[in-house]
Amino acid sequence: MAVIRKDWWRGGVIYQVYPRSFLDSNDDGIGDLPGVLAKLDYIASLNVDAIWLSPFFTSPMKDFGYDVSDYRGVDPIFGTLDDFRALVAAAHERGLRIIIDQVLNHCSDQHPWFAESRTSRSNDKADWFVWADPNPDGTPPNNWLSVFGGSAWTWEGRRRQYYLHNFLASQPDLNFHCEAVQQQLLDDMEFWLQLGVDGFRLDAANFYFHDQVLRNNPPNLDIREGGIGVRVDNPYAYQRHLYDKTQPQNLDFLRRLRALLERYPGTATVAEIGCDDSLRTMAAYTSGGDTLHMAYSFDLLTAQCSPAYIRSTIEAIEGELGDGWPCWSVGNHDVVRVMSRWAHEGEATPERGRLLMSLLLSLRGSVCLYQGEELGLPEAELAFEDLVDPYGITFWPEFKGRDGCRTPMPWVRDGVHAGFSSQQPWLPLDERHRALAVDVQEDDSASMLNSYRRFLAWRQEQPLLIDGDIQVRYHDDDLLVFERRLGEQAWLCLFNLGDRERRYDLPLMVEPVEGVPSSTAEFLGSWVHLPAHGFGFARLLG
Repeated sequence: MAVIRKDWWRGGVIYQVYPRSFLDSNDDGIGDLPGVLAKLDYIASLNVDAIWLSPFFTSPMKDFGYDVSDYRGVDPIFGTLDDFRALVAAAHERGLRIIIDQVLNHCSDQHPWFAESRTSRSNDKADWFVWADPNPDGTPPNNWLSVFGGSAWTWEGRRRQYYLHNFLASQPDLNFHCEAVQQQLLDDMEFWLQLGVDGFRLDAANFYFHDQVLRNNPPNLDIREGGIGVRVDNPYAYQRHLYDKTQPQNLDFLRRLRALLERYPGTATVAEIGCDDSLRTMAAYTSGGDTLHMAYSFDLLTAQCSPAYIRSTIEAIEGELGDGWPCWSVGNHDVVRVMSRWAHEGEATPERGRLLMSLLLSLRGSVCLYQGEELGLPEAELAFEDLVDPYGITFWPEFKGRDGCRTPMPWVRDGVHAGFSSQQPWLPLDERHRALAVDVQEDDSASMLNSYRRFLAWRQEQPLLIDGDIQVRYHDDDLLVFERRLGEQAWLCLFNLGDRERRYDLPLMVEPVEGVPSSTAEFLGSWVHLPAHGFGFARLLG
């Protein structure tokens, strides 16, 4: 039986549901809240602690819900507020918590707040967004760039000013230097807390404040993929983002948010951090017990997966974290699916999938799993004409956007659109996913799905993996070995990320940890044999 912990989020596993692509209950080709409700027993069977729902708020859907036009409304394509209430109640009955996405940095240009703000410099919402005068030659006030391409500034003729948007031009940034904005957003979040939500995932949580002097960002002389969350072919990577985000005032707002959640025991926050020094920011934003509960970065959401890189990431966060708390993920709605991104030589095998599962779930911290990871889904292949993501359309073909990880969940191999909907889905099904459908894997005890279920159930009963410290002991081109320790108990956790079998000479006396689901390691006295993509755990003796 799983141990019930007061601070469930500390070491907890959160399952991300992208509602548009989970299950369509009303046959309009778009997944919805009743669809999530219909599959709650499936989610509960995974042995996770909570569900993270991507945005379902009222929105023109220019960025598929990450452009909110009503922070207290449910968009009709997803259902009603009563549907949401029913979902929360049913989840709680199954011991599942509900975390909802909060997009606070920006809203939609269709939001009434912006509709009013853009009309003049003297209206009641005039300072609710980031407005700035042009340079004398009419150009934008500084060199800040949008993540989605081009300038972060768009001209508004009625005010004769530019407004800031770190993402799409239809996603104007809210002005957090305005006290009324902060209070309104906190009030809107409390609305959902009163409906019973168990916490919030905070989108772009380090973007809230900007430098009021509007200083130019300096050039970035170390252009690489990493914690910033963009590819090297995106001009956004060419700047050091010193002034457009990650400002010190962020911490004061996060303290106000934490104070709100303290009035609702058992609730938690998990924040997305994307910046030049993401691991240090994660540490700062989760330390002290008065800001965020946990945060994740893009450092394990890149194509980099060598043992050396993973080791450096672990050691970097551990060196900064103090009493803070990390949340790890290797996939979400913004990046290429991990089975393709971290495939060895392009081949997404079940053995590789189980290795990545065990590695992620053995790190110190909480974990986010993205829908379909438990099935071992590879990235969907889409033609340009199938794309709907404005990010991918802009940067095609070097970057194909986020649509490939957002295609419908395959529930029934031989069903119409694999059981997702009876109508043409909003994104086409990748026919390769049929063979990995839930109904296929349910009946196969060795399937990826059942491997996840067993490993997650086993992990719930291992306090060392949930609460223990971590220290990396060894790495080479293929192997990664770290120690997890809790009190007097210590384990070696061994992972072969290569495609050839390996021998590792054990530095200390050990005994195998028995009953580890899917483990393939053979402990042979003073050494261990790890097949390709193999892993295992051993208890340190003495």
